[in-house]
Amino acid sequence: MITKRMRKTSGFSLVETLVAGVIVSGTVLAVVATNTMALRTTRLNRQYETAASLADKQLSLIDFIGIDDFVDAGRLEGVFEDYEPTYYWAVETEYQDIDSLYLVRIVVSWLDGKHPHSLTVDTMLNGLSAYVEEEEDSEDTGGGGGGSTGGSSGGG
Repeated sequence: MITKRMRKTSGFSLVETLVAGVIVSGTVLAVVATNTMALRTTRLNRQYETAASLADKQLSLIDFIGIDDFVDAGRLEGVFEDYEPTYYWAVETEYQDIDSLYLVRIVVSWLDGKHPHSLTVDTMLNGLSAYVEEEEDSEDTGGGGGGSTGGSSGGG
């Protein structure tokens, strides 16, 4: 009688051990999948942050050169070669017929494995105003007054 009682209360049965093993395995797989997804998301967020920084860099360069000179130069796409993955940029400009205003769209794109991604930035930049140029020309030829007015070539 004592041996039967000891036998029933000692240890776990094979079924209980297998069920516990399946539960632990499922939990471990769920944690690993969550961590993998978090790492993938972090990498993609870092790539978007880099793309935003590169778009800002390109926009600063356009603003420094002047939108009118940039449009005249005609180079509206290129590659940022020093980055992994390789980032490509393209600029579209549209003259707005209002105070020499240009709509500037910068698209930075890249491949993450086989998946393409892109970031688009829209902004407005001031070009050289035809009004300011006419004003300067009329002052130079008009012979009046000794003052000069400065035009603005940047903007943003």
